[in-house]
Amino acid sequence: MRKEKQGRRSGTPSDEPMMDINTTPLIDVMLVLLIMLIITIPIQLHSVNLNMPTGNPPPSDIKPEVLRVDIDERSTVLWNGEAVADIAEVERRFEQVAAQPVQPEVHLRPDKHAKYNVVAGVMASAQRSGLTKLGIMGSEQFIP
Repeated sequence: MRKEKQGRRSGTPSDEPMMDINTTPLIDVMLVLLIMLIITIPIQLHSVNLNMPTGNPPPSDIKPEVLRVDIDERSTVLWNGEAVADIAEVERRFEQVAAQPVQPEVHLRPDKHAKYNVVAGVMASAQRSGLTKLGIMGSEQFIP
């Protein structure tokens, strides 16, 4: 006299709800969403774009002069050995130098104890002035 119900597990009462969840559709939807997310995210490049010259440069008959800009341990800016009052004076001098027909090579030599904001300010002034020949000298002092 045993009543057997088809489609149900044996030993479970017929009035209890089914507690199993079918996770296969959920996993399918999540995988589709993940693939869509991966496809729609743009590829980000962490690079700095530089305009590099192509080919060999023509030989120059005129040797540019070398301008020394030193920054000592007290963050004083020295223009060819002469102390400069402030960053505005440095920028004014950079603008005069940039206006020359043949720009000089600017050799920036910061001391390792100089303040970063002074060194960065001098470099930013050179860039704003339009100087293209700027080199940082003495970087071996920064190696521990």
